[in-house]
Amino acid sequence: MKLLASLTSPYTRKIRIVLAEKALPFELVVDSPWEANTRIPELNPLGKVPVLIADSGETFYDSPVIAGYLETLGAAPALLPADALDAVRVRQTEALADGVTDAAVTALLESRRPEGERSAREIARQKEKIDRGLAELERRLDDRHWFNGGAMQLGDIAAAVALAYLDLRFPDLDWRARHPGLVPFADRLFERESFKGTQPPAG
Repeated sequence: MKLLASLTSPYTRKIRIVLAEKALPFELVVDSPWEANTRIPELNPLGKVPVLIADSGETFYDSPVIAGYLETLGAAPALLPADALDAVRVRQTEALADGVTDAAVTALLESRRPEGERSAREIARQKEKIDRGLAELERRLDDRHWFNGGAMQLGDIAAAVALAYLDLRFPDLDWRARHPGLVPFADRLFERESFKGTQPPAG
């Protein structure tokens, strides 16, 4: 398998963590869709990373789809439950966490627009989404070890990746002070080798 990815993309990091947890071999191909010579639009018409090229040559995008494909390979640990409704519940956690990440990415891109073009109102709107999303994640976790069930699953990975991305891009938001119920969970996941080995470069 090949994973085309930007090292700073939180969506890429989610998939790299899944691959690491499952010990699945793959080739990492660094390719940013922002570069002039990128191949990403040839493989994903939406021009986004990550993109996974399976051994069969079939191409998969975006990160929830790639994660779903990786589950079909049968590698342990399973990150989605076998029960269909339980799997939907894990996917709901993943969607909520990815939504926090989406809002953070949007706010970051808006903040990087030239002076006079950026919208403080839009940045504030996205930060409100982040805060609401984290409040809901905190409510759903509710002092439990994992969001869904008795073991780490895909939703847990997505949530921890979102929190790590906030640390990287928006340390001023201080999510730990605003949502302390998420702190033990995040600290525990950040100590896993899969998270340590996928730290994004600064910048």
